[in-house]
This record gives sequence, structure tokens and C-alpha cells, in this order.
Amino acid sequence: MSRDRGPRRLRRLERSALIAASVTALSLTASGCVVVHGEREVLPSSTRAEAAKALEQFTSAYNKADKAYDSSLDAGHVTGALGDIDAARLKAGHTLSASGNPAHTPLKLTDVTYTIPKKAGWPRWFVAEAQGNKGGNLHWLLVFHRDGLGRPWKVAYLTLIRPGTLPKVKKDAAGWAEAVPVNSTEFAVPPGDLSKDYATYLKNGGKVFAPGVHTDQWRAKRKKQAKKPGLVTQFIDEPLISGSYAPLALRTADGGALVFFTNRRYEKQTAFEGTSIPAQTASVKALTTGEIKQSLTLEYMSNGVALDPKRGSSSGQVSVLSRLEGLTSAQGS
Repeated sequence: MSRDRGPRRLRRLERSALIAASVTALSLTASGCVVVHGEREVLPSSTRAEAAKALEQFTSAYNKADKAYDSSLDAGHVTGALGDIDAARLKAGHTLSASGNPAHTPLKLTDVTYTIPKKAGWPRWFVAEAQGNKGGNLHWLLVFHRDGLGRPWKVAYLTLIRPGTLPKVKKDAAGWAEAVPVNSTEFAVPPGDLSKDYATYLKNGGKVFAPGVHTDQWRAKRKKQAKKPGLVTQFIDEPLISGSYAPLALRTADGGALVFFTNRRYEKQTAFEGTSIPAQTASVKALTTGEIKQSLTLEYMSNGVALDPKRGSSSGQVSVLSRLEGLTSAQGS
């Protein structure tokens, strides 16, 4: 990769692109041609130095928030699915221990690798994979996102993966990755449809997704949980595809796409008359509103990463490589 010259280089490139586009627009407008917009200039989303700084700032804020059980301390560094999961986790922790986290251990991320795509327009984003001191031997996979020049970098996606799980990402001679348009039809599933198709699959099954822990095995587990003596559990899955929940995709070396996507799911437990809802953990109780009488509805936010193969490839099915979810609220009735 070319030598990193820091955040100022990215801003200079962006300004240069805007100036060049403005000059071009004036000349083309005078001749009756289509106007060119500077925001369409294809540029690296970040420099490596800026990406490293964003990771450092996130880790520092995350540790402060975790130690104090105070979501205001890292709210400016998280968004999307992770923002919802993190806020709920800290809310529950504060309810149980208002003085802070007695078991706090600072998160440390080492051996970091960055995947930075070139793209036009906003949002800009990049991926960081690192070894963490939490989560055992699993790597932390974080997707940083920002929606405008001068806006802060925020982590929208966080999953934990086994080292070596991710496919090789396509990069150009300078080491920049390629962002894939989410409406592209060159894959088994358009990346923008993955959240919707996953929700449909969890309900009805099908052949879109390859067998695995987060697909057929999870469906089988949910089916087993659906009916137990004195208790019925219903599952409802919803796609999330806009704003900070929007899917993001990178082109892989074999022509597929590595897609980050989000879903919301509800799990409603209903007890038969004469029986009661099973006892809940302290964290669930801390996030529960209403009185648990005959039913409890749990709301989860889930974010995952999947390999979406090139259309017509031998694999043909989408593989969900990792998925991380967290309880965000609960309602008793």
C-alpha cells in the first residue's frame, strides 16, 4: 500500500476532487452537457493513520463507558446495531450496579489489520480486524462508518470471528479494497436484500443460505424451543436496511461479496394458564418494562457478516460467517 500521509491527505484529495468537478461542471454546463458532481469522485474512505486513530478513540471511549456503566461516554463512537446493543448492555449494568462495573477489564485490541475501500459519496467506511483480550481466541471484527466530512467515525457493526474465517478481499495495486453497490445483481443475492432474505429464511427455510450454525442449525434450535411443557415461544424477524443499519459490502478476490447486515428479532414467550414464565436473569429483568404475568417479549438486535457468492458460482448459497446479537429491551404482560 502507498505510504500513509494522515487525515489531511484525504481532505486535500476530497477538496481537489470537488474543485476539479466544479470546474468541469462549469465548462460542461456551458456546452449543454451533464453536470459532474464532486461527491461522485472515487476516493479511499480513510487513510490508515486515520483508521488507527478512529480505533484508538473507540477503544478508549468503550472502556470508559464500560467502567462507569454510562452509555453517554461512548455514544459518539457507536451507531447502528452495535450502538443499540451497547446502550442496552450499559443500561442493564447501571441498573444492577449504579456505581460502575465491578468486573471491568479494559479492552485491548492488538495485531490490527485494516481493510479500506475506495468509493464515491457517503457514507465512507472501513473494516478493522483485531485480536482482543476478551472473547477468547476469536478476533474482533469492527466496521467503522461516518456520514460526512468532519463527522466522527462510529462503529456500526461488531462481530467475533475465528481467525482465518474471512475470505480474501479484492484489492488494487495500492492496497485499497472495492466497495460493492448493495443493489448489485451480480451475486446470489443483492447485498441490499440480504437482511430481508435472511428474515424470510428464518421463518420459512429455503435454499438461499448454506447450512451452518446461524442458518439451519439455528432454525432447528428455535423449532425445538417453540413448544415446551406449559410454554409457547414465537419468533419474529425483521430486516433493517436503512440509515446506520444499511448493509455494506466488499468485493472478494473470487468475485463474491463480503456483506455486513442487520436484523431485529422478537422472541415472545407465553405461559399456559396455571403456569408461569421461566425465571429471567438479572440483566433481562433490568431491561424489562411492565409486569411479567403470562407473557414476555424480548427484543434483540443482531448483526452479522456473510459471504455472498458470485451469481452462477459453484457454491451458489450465501454463507453466514458470524453473527452477534444482544438484548435491547423486554416487555412483560
